[in-house]
Amino acid sequence: MEWIVQPQGYVPFEHIHVSQDEIFHVKQGEIRVVIDRREQIGRAGETVTVPRGVRHIAYNNTPDSLVCIVEYKPGMDISRSFQCFSGLTCDGDVYGRYGINIPKMMYFMKRMDMQAVARPANLPGPIFSALMSIFYVYGSLAGWEKLYRKYTE
Repeated sequence: MEWIVQPQGYVPFEHIHVSQDEIFHVKQGEIRVVIDRREQIGRAGETVTVPRGVRHIAYNNTPDSLVCIVEYKPGMDISRSFQCFSGLTCDGDVYGRYGINIPKMMYFMKRMDMQAVARPANLPGPIFSALMSIFYVYGSLAGWEKLYRKYTE
């Protein structure tokens, strides 16, 4: 997946990919990735790898655009997650400072029994799972299935 980050742009929160490595292949610019509280810099032509299960956040802290190819290994069902994420974003259904509607994304993840789970680093796994279940029930009652089908079919 190509990821373009404008100057001073960043991933909105530190997170953990539970079952996947996240690999940034830098094509243009410079990426700053804080992995388990240690900073790594990747420049054009370099690769930064975040092992599965490790907290991290990525930034473009330069005045130039950052262009990366982001790879997830194993791929699992990550593309379906991005379909939902992109659908919400294109529909303007965003939430707070994080830029995504977290309750709806949690509903989608539970609905698809997602294997490529990414969760906030500051939220323990069991609490994250419980919240997914709560938002799944809420979303089922609120009619979010229509959105899920819109974004995934």
